[in-house]
Amino acid sequence: METTTETTRVEREVAIAASPETVWEFFVDPDKATRWMGIDASLEPTPGGLYRVEVLPGTVARGEFVELDPPRRAVWTWGWEPGSPSPLPVGASTVAVDLVPTDSGTLVRLTHELPRDTAGRHAEGWEHYLSRLAVAASGADPGTDPWLSR
Repeated sequence: METTTETTRVEREVAIAASPETVWEFFVDPDKATRWMGIDASLEPTPGGLYRVEVLPGTVARGEFVELDPPRRAVWTWGWEPGSPSPLPVGASTVAVDLVPTDSGTLVRLTHELPRDTAGRHAEGWEHYLSRLAVAASGADPGTDPWLSR
């Protein structure tokens, strides 16, 4: 008997006082990416390239870039390496980020398609980290991630 997992979408938006070109770099440049999420990142922003971010110690998100249309859209697969506390396996979900220019900067639209039973924690995580992205991409220091001491 075949089983299926019901999927859902986590959708979040954040307005950032920076151009799409500036915001784009925070998704594809490892040094900039870790200013808002994670303690280490290995990013190879080409189709099939590695997406790997150690979000918290021992909690590593990994996947591969699927689609890149700089500075408008990035899509990558997402899951957690073995040993991470989340049961979502590597590549089991997809994250899409659209960067929409506005008069005051950029609207970031994030859509994460994933199994329904993992959506709550991911929704909380994206809310937390996108608020840090808004600060970092606008040129300010978001400070040390308070989740590192949880």
